[in-house]
Amino acid sequence: MKTAWKYTAAAVVIGGSLWAGSMLNLTAEGASVTSQPGSSDDPVVTKSYVDQAIQQALKGGGTTTPSTPSTGGNTGGSAEAVEIVTVKPGETLIAGAGAEFVVRAGKAVIYSSDSNGVADLTDGVDIKNGGTVANNHLLSFPREGRGIQVLEGNKYSLTVMVRGSYSIR
Repeated sequence: MKTAWKYTAAAVVIGGSLWAGSMLNLTAEGASVTSQPGSSDDPVVTKSYVDQAIQQALKGGGTTTPSTPSTGGNTGGSAEAVEIVTVKPGETLIAGAGAEFVVRAGKAVIYSSDSNGVADLTDGVDIKNGGTVANNHLLSFPREGRGIQVLEGNKYSLTVMVRGSYSIR
């Protein structure tokens, strides 16, 4: 008799769960039926609007409405735009405060006029003066006066993605 009661209770619990799940499914399906394409609940947007929103988000603009894209080029190391910079052997790329570098090609080393280094955010380490920089690693320069240069003896230039202000010496 106790066995029959267990089977009956299990059947009721399973049946109740199935019924509750189907009710939740109907509620979810019903909610999506009321949203018509083009309504305020489901607006239709253009590809250019989506592209602008993506670019704004990549630049750190958050979720604000994208503005009209600028037609001018980036000519001075803006804090938001990424610029491709070539560093020749014998030159030093000096970062402004808050700048970020990514060495895309070439063999680079850290330049620092003091004992402090540069933060390699990809590996989570501090690279001291003269330390090698791995390609495709994000470097952060909290203070100005530090930078990167071509590894001594290397005859090839560096290709660096730069976000923020910089100078070449």
